[in-house]
Amino acid sequence: MSSKKKYAKESCVTKTELVLPNDTNTLNNLMGGRLMHWMDIVSAISAQKHSNRIVVTASVDNVSFKKAIRLGNVVTLKAHVTRSFNSSMEVAIEVWAEDIPLGQRIESNQAFFTFVAVDQLGKPVDVPELVPETDKEKQLYQGALRRRQLRLVLAKRMAPEDAKELKSIFNMT
Repeated sequence: MSSKKKYAKESCVTKTELVLPNDTNTLNNLMGGRLMHWMDIVSAISAQKHSNRIVVTASVDNVSFKKAIRLGNVVTLKAHVTRSFNSSMEVAIEVWAEDIPLGQRIESNQAFFTFVAVDQLGKPVDVPELVPETDKEKQLYQGALRRRQLRLVLAKRMAPEDAKELKSIFNMT
């Protein structure tokens, strides 16, 4: 990890899109793939702001679609880095859909994306440490290590018995 430290607010990125006919399925709902594309973009920009490097997507956690986003809705995506490790960063993304004429706003999605900072040859490089400030940032920061270990176990890149943070959740000895 780089010796430099950065704050979550420095990586905050907001993206707004209008759902147009070309973005929808036959039910006039936003296609999930289009939303995933927007989420990948906003979270990659956030990771770039934190690392000042080129970043590549390493993983995408569960993305659940709570409510359909309709044709004509305004979609707002907000992302920020929750924690950094050696060369990787976890980014939290929140998505809201707004029907402006009706004055309705709903939270439609949340997800965590992981990015790796790389040099011009694609080799991983160290990233700055993240310093959480607010209570929410501290909570996300604390949970990031557990989420990381779970990702690594599921990808078979870490043995379950080595996932110490997960053991504490399940009271495993």
